[in-house]
Amino acid sequence: MRKILHVDMDAFYASIEIRDNPVLRGKPVIVGGAPERRGVVSAASYDARKFGVHSAMPMARAVRLCPQAIRLPPRLEVYAEVSQQIRDIFARYTPQFEPLSLDEAFLDVTACEKLFGGAESIARAIKTAIHDELSLIASVGAAPNKFIAKIASDINKPDGFVIVDPGQVQAFLDPLPVSRLWGAGKATVAVFERMGIRSIGQLRRQSVPWLRTHFGRQGEQLWQLAHGIDEREVISDSQAKSISHETTFAEDIHDQDVIEAWLFHLTEQVAWRLRCNDLLGRTLQLKLRFPDFKTITRSHTLIEATHTTNILWQIVRQLLRDNWQGTPALRLIGMGVSGLEDDKQQVQQGDLFQPELVRQTRVDAVTDEVNARFGANTLQRGRSKHRITE
Repeated sequence: MRKILHVDMDAFYASIEIRDNPVLRGKPVIVGGAPERRGVVSAASYDARKFGVHSAMPMARAVRLCPQAIRLPPRLEVYAEVSQQIRDIFARYTPQFEPLSLDEAFLDVTACEKLFGGAESIARAIKTAIHDELSLIASVGAAPNKFIAKIASDINKPDGFVIVDPGQVQAFLDPLPVSRLWGAGKATVAVFERMGIRSIGQLRRQSVPWLRTHFGRQGEQLWQLAHGIDEREVISDSQAKSISHETTFAEDIHDQDVIEAWLFHLTEQVAWRLRCNDLLGRTLQLKLRFPDFKTITRSHTLIEATHTTNILWQIVRQLLRDNWQGTPALRLIGMGVSGLEDDKQQVQQGDLFQPELVRQTRVDAVTDEVNARFGANTLQRGRSKHRITE
């Protein structure tokens, strides 16, 4: 039986800001862009969330909801450095960890239990190490698969710690609302509501043919998840055929500036992971999901593989503009890179004749190195007026 952990940092960006400036403790802190420049909330402390503030919300609205909030510009390089420190902690216990973003990851600890005393002991040791060494709080869930582990890490946030043993899966899932199922967006949940199905347990008692009739292929997936079935493996960056990040919005978004701000944010994280693993990517993918759960993907293949942030950004932004102009609203956006190649084995002689590419590569390299060594936001990439990181 597999033993999977999901580690999710609580209010990651805001928590780092509060840690680095203890005067902020107990106050509503919002990390994001300036409201007068159509900035977006990238993180909110739990004290700010009490006022209804959440990530992906326009900053102007967040400030209206919580006028006493302390707004801070993001320091992505600092967050990336801390993320690497967290991954170093993971690596003490297992090489099999799959980052989902800077602040969360899946870990497969099945093969490591004999060394470290079982999944629960490993989960507690990781949570303790993050607290003691980095002064941050992580919520951790442990379960037989990814789906259940992710729910477990979220169920008692902040500072959650939930273990779901194989024999407890249905007792754990059945009372939860159907909205907890991956793929059950607002439209799907509304249909279930009209049918009188509110809990996962109620959905589990429906037949596969019945669910297929009402929800198509998605119906079978919902049935499997309701039964706690999820066969996906944990794939580390070194094993991955692709690296990607995506975000699901609490509210559907139709503002193109907001979407582009989030897309740049995702692109920065993907590029950073490529460089951390000495990888280059050749094919870029853009993923868009709409309120009715229809999902489209678009891709572009480069002549030469790269891990340069600006090159990836220019391409994926054009993919967005070619395929979405503000309608319908978006529920999810994702960006990924596949066709991975080993950077150490690549000799890109053409780079010598492309001064701008050389400059961008140096910007990435110097920024990564300086901030990794000194932990400060010493170097920052230039920002457009609609970026999330203003």
